[in-house]
Amino acid sequence: MPFVSEKPIFTITSPLGGIQMLGGTPYGERRIIDIMGGTVVGEKLNGKVLPGGADWQIVRSDGVVHLTARYTIETDAGALVLVNAEGYRHGPPEVMAALARDETVDPSRYYFRTAMRFETSDPGAAWLNRILAIGYGARANRQVTIQVYEVL
Repeated sequence: MPFVSEKPIFTITSPLGGIQMLGGTPYGERRIIDIMGGTVVGEKLNGKVLPGGADWQIVRSDGVVHLTARYTIETDAGALVLVNAEGYRHGPPEVMAALARDETVDPSRYYFRTAMRFETSDPGAAWLNRILAIGYGARANRQVTIQVYEVL
């Protein structure tokens, strides 16, 4: 039995704001990237990403980017869904440098995964309150695409 569904339950595509570089902190290099909106398309959920979320990143001393994103999806039925995603992005130094410059890089050249949890008060979307999901991400110039799979 597979542990993750064989096809995504939905795909998120979001334009991103510029990278706010906070510099080296005691935890690592801190960056914040605003989530400007976006789309949610899939068999189990359709809607839009509302502006106002962000991805708070720490670049660790080993080069791994620790990602923590929080944002809201509004479904086509009007439900509001909080998304809480945490994960890692890493790859060869030249690939990571290109991504830090906000360049588009083939996602097969780096690892970008997030563990995702959801929270909603809407009965029609309440199934999201009871699942964990894995997001497979791809970063392009000022945009992120995440294919979201339910963990079974």
